Amino acid sequence: MGKKRIDRPNKRRLGSQYECMAAEYLEKQGVVILEKNYQARQGEIDLIGKDRDYLIFVEVKYRRNADSGVPAEAVTLQKQRHIRMTAQYYLYSRRYGDIPCRFDVVSILAQEIQWIKDAF
Repeated sequence: MGKKRIDRPNKRRLGSQYECMAAEYLEKQGVVILEKNYQARQGEIDLIGKDRDYLIFVEVKYRRNADSGVPAEAVTLQKQRHIRMTAQYYLYSRRYGDIPCRFDVVSILAQEIQWIKDAF
């Protein structure tokens, strides 16, 4: 008889839960969420929203605890490049003109949410 397998939520489903938590948090702060989990050939953006006059591109990062660092530290330079390229494609494909844009990070550590505006 083999070992009993403990079912854990897969990473995509878990990530989706925290993206929804981040979206709800941002909406309570007045952000209008336009897209969730936007995907293009260039990459993926967790959330796209409108914060007053800004179009914001949001990366959501979660950590259960700080043992492996704070969540925002996981937004590497390479990840930032992919998000920027994907954002450029999004702006082009949606025919946005000269709208001011911002790149934010929502960092979730356990159940504590931190919104870092203009993170990169």
